[in-house]
Amino acid sequence: MATTSGFRVIAMSDQVAAEVRATGKSPGYGHPAHADEGDGPWPCRVCLKRDNAPGERRLLFTYDAFRDLESLPLPGPVYVHAESCERFTGESRFPDDLRKVPLTFNAYGNGRKLVAQEYVEDGAVEPVIEALLARPEVAYVHLRHTRAGCYLARIERAA
Repeated sequence: MATTSGFRVIAMSDQVAAEVRATGKSPGYGHPAHADEGDGPWPCRVCLKRDNAPGERRLLFTYDAFRDLESLPLPGPVYVHAESCERFTGESRFPDDLRKVPLTFNAYGNGRKLVAQEYVEDGAVEPVIEALLARPEVAYVHLRHTRAGCYLARIERAA
């Protein structure tokens, strides 16, 4: 097994979210984005925060989790804040709010080949991330909400 020197969680780009906010349409598909008030905790794919203020507006739209990585898409529903928010960044740091939800880690090799899958429900994500990224055949990991099945973020080896 190869060793890793850490990881980075990659949130949705500010540019993608800004495009959806400006056009009201999902990038690459043109489907209308749906705006509403959040009815409980839901993670924004830009700031990766789950605990939102009462009445805070959100946009739901179709997003390809493999955008700019692979030619074969895997579209699904995602949320972002309706107003601009600060994008999550950080090396070897996992978003605290996402520790509160059941998570699925899908480890992919090149060509969108699923090579491993792990589940975490107790927030102890670092050992799972390190073990997956230590596998040489893993190019990146997709983080998904286990119950809802939706894409949350991508995880890669730290630069």
